[in-house]
Amino acid sequence: MNLIAHVEIPVADLDRAMRFYALVFDVRFGDVVTVHGSRMAHFPFQEGSDGASGALAQGEVYVPTKNGAIVYFSVADIEPVLEKAVIQGGKVLFPKTPVDAVQFVAEIEDSEGNRIAILSA
Repeated sequence: MNLIAHVEIPVADLDRAMRFYALVFDVRFGDVVTVHGSRMAHFPFQEGSDGASGALAQGEVYVPTKNGAIVYFSVADIEPVLEKAVIQGGKVLFPKTPVDAVQFVAEIEDSEGNRIAILSA
């Protein structure tokens, strides 16, 4: 069993964040839902597949930060993701760097001010 089951990324403006993540990571969000008074947009998730579920979350307790936990997104190629992030108003915080012989990592600041890591093989 994987220890991490679900991740919520804090956002100040859910619509802006949904546009950013949709354009940078080529994902589509379903309907926005309200859970315990907070608005959430869930990332695509397939039950039984590897990885945790996740959502963008806007509400009183959700405060974007570069100083908290770092969420890693798996992508096929980091370079186009970095380019799209900058076009959408994000910033490159840590450039594409090898982790080992086959993996690379980079970090961006999203539209909301969160530090997000990108990992590719």
